[in-house]
Amino acid sequence: QLQLVESGGGLVQAGGSLRLSCAASGRTFNSYAMNWFRQAPGKEREFVAGITRGGDKTSYIDSVKGRFTISRDNAKNTLYLQMNSLKLEDTAVYYCNADLTSIWGQGTQVTVSS
Repeated sequence: QLQLVESGGGLVQAGGSLRLSCAASGRTFNSYAMNWFRQAPGKEREFVAGITRGGDKTSYIDSVKGRFTISRDNAKNTLYLQMNSLKLEDTAVYYCNADLTSIWGQGTQVTVSS
């Protein structure tokens, strides 16, 4: 069973950058397309970005296009989310997810301040 652990969240000023990581245990990481979701206080969890198993295709929610980059290193069993030009509305708990499964990490808090 794949297990996921996120890290890299924190407090950052608007306009700043953070890089989130999602470390996967198990030897099947490269069998899954992977996603990043986020959940802001009082809101539903939403899809942020996705990447195919080989990393050749990515997709993003419109509000992060041009600012966020999803990537993966299958040799290191790790998923990344590079977040630049952060905005107040990016504040949320960020989760990684193995596509089409109920496998989720515990989440990492990202707080963007003015």
